Amino acid sequence: MTGKKIGYIRVSSPDQNPDRQLEGIDLDKKFIDYATGKNMHRPQLIALKNYAREEDIVIVHSMDRIGRNVKDILNLVDYFLENGIQVQFLKENLVFKDRKDPVANCILTIFAAVAEFEYSLIKERQMEGIAIAKKEGRYNGRPSSWTEEKESLMKKYLKTDIPKTKIAKKLGISRAMLYNYMKNIKQQQII
Repeated sequence: MTGKKIGYIRVSSPDQNPDRQLEGIDLDKKFIDYATGKNMHRPQLIALKNYAREEDIVIVHSMDRIGRNVKDILNLVDYFLENGIQVQFLKENLVFKDRKDPVANCILTIFAAVAEFEYSLIKERQMEGIAIAKKEGRYNGRPSSWTEEKESLMKKYLKTDIPKTKIAKKLGISRAMLYNYMKNIKQQQII
């Protein structure tokens, strides 16, 4: 093989350690995303797709690192294979060189379905746990990242001609969230 060995790693958040996924694997280049697997528009995944060339091999720890459902996993593997790029999943011990092999196609589809099923079970258990915790009064939701300092800055920015989109960006929130905070402040002033 004359192509490059390219690693793709995905963890859901920056506080997770990505190093364990391809530990000890000799790679020419590595792409690491800190994002959910639900979204296929991840910056490093897009960079990987633009970087990889014919005869390269993309090495991934496991199928659930590239996608959360069968369709996304199959589409991504197909993309690489159509461009002459092999795909290897270490955990599943699978290498895909093309889509001509019916057994490989069947195995890919089955393993992708299992990855999707596992994710669904995890989410289901998580929701059950949250429901129980709420019932017992132990669940308050995700802690708010909104601070008095941010509120003070928002009030200051709103007195200027800065567009709402730019204000939201400066505060690190969405525009919709900015409007929610503005609405809450107006309601507090009425009371």
